[in-house]
Amino acid sequence: MATNYVLIDFENVQPSNLEVLKRHPFKVIVFVGANQTKLPFDLAQAMQALGDSGQYVKIAGSGKNALDFHIAYYVGELSAKEPSAYFHIISRDTGFDTLIKHLKSRSIKIQRERDLAEIPVVRMSTATSTDDMVTAIVKNLSGRGQSRPRKVKTLSNTINSLFTEKLSEKQLGEIVKDLEQRKYIRVNNGNVSYQLPH
Repeated sequence: MATNYVLIDFENVQPSNLEVLKRHPFKVIVFVGANQTKLPFDLAQAMQALGDSGQYVKIAGSGKNALDFHIAYYVGELSAKEPSAYFHIISRDTGFDTLIKHLKSRSIKIQRERDLAEIPVVRMSTATSTDDMVTAIVKNLSGRGQSRPRKVKTLSNTINSLFTEKLSEKQLGEIVKDLEQRKYIRVNNGNVSYQLPH
């Protein structure tokens, strides 16, 4: 199963909901600015609970975008080691978006979210309605760039892998039909084409 990396820009976002990641096999890296000398107790406690899956990176220097360059470097290094990994940059900084667009064109699965709760697999586990589920699935598929499933069976397997509780064939069929009715996908002889928002 592909590793999900969560890279948190702690200068930009100080998440208070790290515990939402506990139910999922994420590796979390918190990037801390050179001038940030204190971490909230809740964050430290949540990171400690992640054990080997949690790590801090304190950057050495300061300056405009210094922390962003560190995150970009780690994404490059980790994606070279694990090409099938999925990356979630947690930041409100839209400066990452051009890099993300480029990486997606190179078949690297990467998204930027403003909060941990926006990560598709986390949204799946907290989804209470079909609309929530479809929104999270569409966001996940959008983030896959060119590596989206091309067959209905593969799409169903991909959707199923996003949920902590496995779905039945009937539920998966209904979700695929729903995606088709909302015009996010088109199915022709078992082949899938996409019309997803950017």
